[in-house]
Amino acid sequence: MTINQFPGRWVEGAGLVLGPLLLLAAVLVRMGEDDFFPSQLAAYAAESAKMTLSYSLFAAGVVVLWPAVAALARRIGATHPRWAAWGGTLVVLGLFGRVFHAGVSHLAFQMVDVLGPAAAQRAVSSTYGAFHLFKAANVAIMGGWIMLAIGAYRARAFGGGVAGTASSVAPALASALPLGVLKGSTDLVSLAALAGLAAALVSFGVTVLRNGPAPRWWAVALTVALIPVAFVAGLSG
Repeated sequence: MTINQFPGRWVEGAGLVLGPLLLLAAVLVRMGEDDFFPSQLAAYAAESAKMTLSYSLFAAGVVVLWPAVAALARRIGATHPRWAAWGGTLVVLGLFGRVFHAGVSHLAFQMVDVLGPAAAQRAVSSTYGAFHLFKAANVAIMGGWIMLAIGAYRARAFGGGVAGTASSVAPALASALPLGVLKGSTDLVSLAALAGLAAALVSFGVTVLRNGPAPRWWAVALTVALIPVAFVAGLSG
């Protein structure tokens, strides 16, 4: 692998497959809860394990999407480098913003455990509009996927015909996901957005994983060994 191929086919393929599926699973786990923060805090107080699982899946999905974006941007960049550069950059900046939101949501849930639901709601309500640097990422969260989808369409990144056009347009649906702290994203629009993202990226990811040699044995062993280590570290942290 050369630096021009960073982060590599296996990382990119895994991100393409796992990223959208983790986001979709996260939303399905918390279906039935109202999207806004008072209800999200109440849901955590009532079913902390379910909400922790849901928000953890969503955060993991956001993180592993960055190599997926790199793979799609590289394909677009073969013929439309400016669309690839701007679309990919904006999407990754948007992912940074969503990771920040996930961290604040995690802290809010911990306040429910420590202070109780009522006090946690008062604390979140009184600080919800506070300035933070990642407010600037909101534009990227909303616009990045649209720009990347336009680039994919212009580059025929998913092929021609109706199927290729639909797959190219589908990533733009991700811009419809609610943004911010303690957003449930459980409405039909969010589900449709994530289903579209999965339809476009998962099949692309399978193709990426298939087109090349199998990973070296030590890479497989190292990955398998790191999974329980990461799980234990998460439980102890």
